[in-house]
Amino acid sequence: MIRYTNPIIPGFYPDPSVCAANGKYYMVCSSFQYFPGVPLFESGDLVNWRQIGHVLTRPTQVALADVPASGGVFAPTIRYHEGRFYMVTTNDTFHKNFYVWTDDIYGEWSEPVFVDQSGIDPSLLFDEGKVYFLSNGTDDNGEGGVIQCELDIETGAKLTKSKCIWHGSGRRFLESPHMYHIGEYYYLMAAEGGTEYGHMITYARAKNPWGPFDNYPLNPVLTNKNKAPYIIQGIGHGDLVQDSYGEWHIVCLGFRQMHLWKTYHTLGREVYMVPVRFGEDGWFRAGLDGTAQFEYEIEGVAQQIKPNDITFDNTDPNIDWAYIRHPSKENYSLSKKGFTLTGTPLKLSQHGSPTFIGLRQRGFFMELGVDLKLSDGEGGVSVYACESEHYDLFMQKAGDCYVVCVRYCVGPAVNVAKIHTLDGKKAHLLIEADNLNYSFFVEEGGVRTPLGTASGKYVSTEVAEGFTGVMIGLYATGEKNRADFTNLEIHYDYAREKEMQGPDC
Repeated sequence: MIRYTNPIIPGFYPDPSVCAANGKYYMVCSSFQYFPGVPLFESGDLVNWRQIGHVLTRPTQVALADVPASGGVFAPTIRYHEGRFYMVTTNDTFHKNFYVWTDDIYGEWSEPVFVDQSGIDPSLLFDEGKVYFLSNGTDDNGEGGVIQCELDIETGAKLTKSKCIWHGSGRRFLESPHMYHIGEYYYLMAAEGGTEYGHMITYARAKNPWGPFDNYPLNPVLTNKNKAPYIIQGIGHGDLVQDSYGEWHIVCLGFRQMHLWKTYHTLGREVYMVPVRFGEDGWFRAGLDGTAQFEYEIEGVAQQIKPNDITFDNTDPNIDWAYIRHPSKENYSLSKKGFTLTGTPLKLSQHGSPTFIGLRQRGFFMELGVDLKLSDGEGGVSVYACESEHYDLFMQKAGDCYVVCVRYCVGPAVNVAKIHTLDGKKAHLLIEADNLNYSFFVEEGGVRTPLGTASGKYVSTEVAEGFTGVMIGLYATGEKNRADFTNLEIHYDYAREKEMQGPDC
């Protein structure tokens, strides 16, 4: 038995859903406007997760061209039944629920099968030869809440009308319904309170999948909404999973504030896991007195492995990196030695798919360095929250010379800070981050020049709004401009993160 540390997957991987299959565990998360869609993870122990791909890898599976920031793919659910994996989700921009399937978890997934039921956050329950489709929306009689129909899983056709089966426990923004048949009860778990500081997990149970459902008397079963000062907040949107030792866990989302007394978060909603205990009365309880902590004990895990430092050589462009909406692939040449990006007129502050390829920021304390050689136009590294909020450390051709600048974009306020003139047309760009700030540097000929520092709160979710987290992106703008990136190194200092957790971690 070891003690594992939350989050089990750091960075912008919200709305986790998990299933067990063939001695392994598989997890999916929301991706919103980023492509490929729905990151897919595998684990042998529920603690150490490896991303093995994405579910939505083709534009025919998901329409993203016209989605706004934080639009697109919401809240996927993954389930396994009779040798087949199913992933059901919503393209919220177009208000369509659909699912895809595969018989090979390492291969391609099917084209989408659409389901004519309203709402978001869909889920599936395979039970006693029937398939139930749940979402939170409005049923066929106009009643709102958790709604359900029986489904023909081969065609997506409804076999029954959609019916409201639960109104939640009375809090606002009922969402994320999942149903489980455990013993004599059907447990219906959901999120309420909004995916913010009031987020929580609630549940009810019944002896029939159509109800009537009785609320857990101590709802919410899990929340950190009254746990302050505390770094972990926003706990909610969970999925139940049983491990090979028979123990139950809730895998859920949460976020880390940048400081105990600063209510901003930049890394997005991350993946947390808390233990669950069933009582003799059939009700289950979660966490420590219904709250999520940084550390728990778990059976069957040898050790918890933290993510490695990141280089071009140890990442896979098809797995670890993501684009904004559907990319023009001809503008990207990606290899283990480096990335070459070809610019277009589209800028990072404009809607569409600029030449941009990014990684999710995985920790507060980060050091990034990359070499850049530029032909024309502009290229660099962006601390990217969305079109209106991002910080760009970039190189640009200015007349007969090249310069390196920092641009701060915070809503309509755009400022270009210190401009450093280069001796040549290549430079080493550096970003240092802690839990409060980002600092920008350029290095040329062994000399490091500071270019400015910006507060992390202006690229936080509280300022940028929406549902995503910071992406660290390489980009190029300008017609036919070529930006060659080499020698990427990103280092995270997890020891410093542990120091900021707070006294009651």
